[in-house]
Amino acid sequence: MTIENEAAMAVLSIQSHVVYGYAGNTAAVFPLQRLGREVWAINTVEFSNHTGYGAWRGKVLGAELAADLVTGLEERGVLGGCEAVLSGYLGDAAVGRAVIDAVRRVRKEAPGAIYCCDPVMGDMGRGFYVKPDIPDMFKNELLPLADIVTPNQFELEALTSLDTGGIDKARRAIEMLHEKGPGIVLVTSYRDGEDGAGKGGPRISMLASDKTGGYRISTPELPLGAIVAGSGDLTASVFLSRYLETKDIKRTLELCTAAIYGILEASFLKRNGAKTNETTNSPLELAIIHNQHELNSPSHTFEAICL
Repeated sequence: MTIENEAAMAVLSIQSHVVYGYAGNTAAVFPLQRLGREVWAINTVEFSNHTGYGAWRGKVLGAELAADLVTGLEERGVLGGCEAVLSGYLGDAAVGRAVIDAVRRVRKEAPGAIYCCDPVMGDMGRGFYVKPDIPDMFKNELLPLADIVTPNQFELEALTSLDTGGIDKARRAIEMLHEKGPGIVLVTSYRDGEDGAGKGGPRISMLASDKTGGYRISTPELPLGAIVAGSGDLTASVFLSRYLETKDIKRTLELCTAAIYGILEASFLKRNGAKTNETTNSPLELAIIHNQHELNSPSHTFEAICL
């Protein structure tokens, strides 16, 4: 189901942007629009391509521009029509402060607006790829403001300083994030060594919790290789849109997982062709446009299990 109301409220998305490929706003804006959301996009960096290629051109656009653009929206008197703010890769602490200011200004005009924080910092096997002051900014300043937070497993551990090598440990880490402020926690990728047992091969999970209960959903783990830029940005945008639609985290998790798996599978097959069992370290670009039907009519279904 998608939104048909022409007066649908908007999502303010403050993220990075690439010209080629999909990362940040390039991975988030179209999915939000395809699911019926108006999107106001503010780009924090403008790069030729994502950094997984090892070389790129462009520059950080900076906090001053982001703040100025929010002021322009404020002057138009439209901030009251914003139902959610979505943020991702920050670049530097100044951009984080611009996000904080944007959330506060939106909530002044639209008190019910949701803030969805994707705490982009790093990943398993790759470690941190942000400036040293960014983790503390997420922990101490952005998380207390957030309604929804969407870390991957590495970021969950970084935000809580807890090992998440078992589901009970992961649940404790999620509870710690709830205590910091967010009412909803989505762990966008989770492995504990148990997913593949007796299920026909390796699997990967997402975990979602809204304080009243938690859910786990698992899919086959595709051999995507080391670099899949934009998948977290895509996941956060789809999860946010579906939650705004359903207000039900179980249903949201199921719809989001089906869409993300469908796009990842199609992207993998496009790159690898018949070589479906081979892992490559070449960057995988998300085939979002050619497989946009997966966003609102997924090819697969997965069931979320109550934790």
